[in-house]
Amino acid sequence: MVLLGSKGGPAIRPGGPSPTSSLLQIGGRPIVVDAGLGVTRGLTDAGVSLKALDLVFITHLHSDHVLELGPLIHTAWTAGLATVVRVFGPPGTRDYWHGFLQAMKFDIDIRIIDEGRPDLRELVDIVEFGEGEVLSENGLTVSALRVDHPPVTDCFALRFDHAEASVVFSADTAYFPPLADFAGGADILVHEAMLAEGVDRLVARTGNGARLREHLLASHSFAEEAGAIATAAGVGRLVLHHLIPADDPEITEAHWTAATRKSWAGALTIASDGLVVELADESSA
Repeated sequence: MVLLGSKGGPAIRPGGPSPTSSLLQIGGRPIVVDAGLGVTRGLTDAGVSLKALDLVFITHLHSDHVLELGPLIHTAWTAGLATVVRVFGPPGTRDYWHGFLQAMKFDIDIRIIDEGRPDLRELVDIVEFGEGEVLSENGLTVSALRVDHPPVTDCFALRFDHAEASVVFSADTAYFPPLADFAGGADILVHEAMLAEGVDRLVARTGNGARLREHLLASHSFAEEAGAIATAAGVGRLVLHHLIPADDPEITEAHWTAATRKSWAGALTIASDGLVVELADESSA
């Protein structure tokens, strides 16, 4: 697994990390989970051939998870994509894709004529999902759980089960105890995390600070809460991802670790852009 973009929220700042996206390589397949700004460059930097793009999963339609979905697929197409990409996302994903195609109609049509490319509109299969089993094929099963991320109602944690490993992504969520059952026994839990001491400084930098603070507290989990979910689930490793804040110079990895250790004593990884997490180590353990 490669954590391509590790910050929560859509804004980027000089020298800071990119919004949320991940690469899961399991069962010999590259799987993209979320497509925030920077996902395309992140994949290429991770050594993935864009024309091998296969499965994409979107947890919810906040921009820091879906903004670069269309550009990712379009760039893969210009890099030689000739096989169908399946995109699994919540209700509304199809509307996003159709809107992107309409916006890029001139470019797509002229490249088909001028460069002899296949029709991009025939290379993407959008599957909108709800709770339950999302996909089961070739030894890979993907399941979804609706989590608590108001005001977004269609936000889903995702579980990937394969003989190689079981990996769960929390998506964006407030502290949500049912997630522990959903993640039970997984090798890796990738859970969003927020640090209380950074929230006030974060909102002070924005023009809508009071309202943003209200949203963060109602819709996201503190690192200690992520640790509590991991402990209740009995997972092999906890990976803190979608970090809020991720670009505060006063917050270090030690701060994340100290907060999480209040509730989690197991293996711990703090996300950063491009960080590789080996699956084999956890599944063998």
